[in-house]
Amino acid sequence: MDTEALRSFVRAAGLGQLRRAADELGVTQQAVSKRIAALERELGVRLFVRTARGVELTPDGQAFLPHARSIVAGVERAVAAVGPGSRPLRIDVLGLRSAQAVVLHEYWRSHPETGLDVVTLRVDDPRVAVAAVEAGDNDASFRTVTAPETLPPGVRMVRAFDSPLELLVGPRHPLASARSLTPLQLRKHRIWVPGIASGSEWAEFYDQLVTEFDLRVDAAGPHFGDEVLLDTLADSADVATLVGARDRYIWPTGHDLRRIPVVDPTLAYPLSLILPRTNPHPGLRRIITHLRGLPRLSEPVWLPSWASASAHAGADASCDRDHDPHPDRDSG
Repeated sequence: MDTEALRSFVRAAGLGQLRRAADELGVTQQAVSKRIAALERELGVRLFVRTARGVELTPDGQAFLPHARSIVAGVERAVAAVGPGSRPLRIDVLGLRSAQAVVLHEYWRSHPETGLDVVTLRVDDPRVAVAAVEAGDNDASFRTVTAPETLPPGVRMVRAFDSPLELLVGPRHPLASARSLTPLQLRKHRIWVPGIASGSEWAEFYDQLVTEFDLRVDAAGPHFGDEVLLDTLADSADVATLVGARDRYIWPTGHDLRRIPVVDPTLAYPLSLILPRTNPHPGLRRIITHLRGLPRLSEPVWLPSWASASAHAGADASCDRDHDPHPDRDSG
């Protein structure tokens, strides 16, 4: 199918006039008419009807328009990705305070010439993030599909890095003075993780964590944001939460919150990167190389079953192949 014909159709549909579409495209009105006529012959339907003011879409044209827009946008993204001064690398993270965002910021500080666009889809279902990568809306996404065999053929998952968890508590909590804690020491203490979304990757993570270590994870109530969570921890003598070691949390000095590493084993959330299987953005190769160079966690480490067998990004430095901690509470 002729992409120039599709582009002419999309512009004519948007502007309602063949002449204005031709002016925007830098061609004659006759050329636009011929392209659209050829497209109609190929499809076997009428796409426009002429009116006194220009052209209007037929029902078939209305049905075809969103698909044509998607194709034209995909072609434009493909051309921009490999052209001189290509567009910034667009990567979805779970939140701008999350470990993924912190690691990307570290990378950018070492490579400030990199065009990098960090976005947050703010969705719980990883399939939405996968669809955005597959459609080309994002170049990559720090998400995990815990059943990788369900991934569409056009995308794959790379194990990025493992984020160790820490217990975050207020000064009156009975564990507040500890320098480190084992999972056994967390038993019977209330670990509050509000707003765990059913079907999300972190819901499955916490399910396995509770089963493995007999922990008391409480997901009751909606999540009203980091500020409410941190205020609650500061005022409580029995509520704690788990956060990623690289996650950024900022609280007033008077809160006197403490972050305590969990060890023997280290509880780690496996972070993954979803990217196109073919023709990924050229900038992804350097990102994956950076991820490969991150320090590995000291053993012993506990990981959920869906991550323990997957390969770390260091095992595959190429940008053509496979999988996140606890998401930033701004995002889930």
